[in-house]
Amino acid sequence: MGIEQARNHLKRFGREHDILESEASSATVELAALALGVEPARIAKSLTFMASDGTALMVVTAGDVRVDNAKFKARFGLKASMLSPDQVVQLVGHAVGGVCPFGLLPTTSVYLDESLRRFTTVFPACGSANSAIELTCVELEELSEPRGWVDVGKLAASLAPT
Repeated sequence: MGIEQARNHLKRFGREHDILESEASSATVELAALALGVEPARIAKSLTFMASDGTALMVVTAGDVRVDNAKFKARFGLKASMLSPDQVVQLVGHAVGGVCPFGLLPTTSVYLDESLRRFTTVFPACGSANSAIELTCVELEELSEPRGWVDVGKLAASLAPT
């Protein structure tokens, strides 16, 4: 799948030409921030978990946020169990490094984390390890067609203010 599937998804909204591709890898939050010249927190990372029915549950968070296990369990009724790289490809349709909320297999449910709302624009990947798109939260919500907004994140300990 990858970038072409994400591009086809974004084409439905007339946004396929807004994909930013770079020579540099954007496979991690840190690499994406360097490639795009933005602070890591503005990278919208797509975290994938196993749902109770064997499908994928994706939570898109700000780059400086980790999933709070207690909040996740309270919201979804299950332990936050990350998918393996093979499961990500099988259930989501994108390889690790380019996972994004666009052009997904129907076995994936998307949720957006409240941590993203701090920013005017954020940068989710677009299906490959060197792609992204700049979107407002309203645009991200429109283009990713999530099941809703959730509050399951917490500021990463290494990034928390002291």
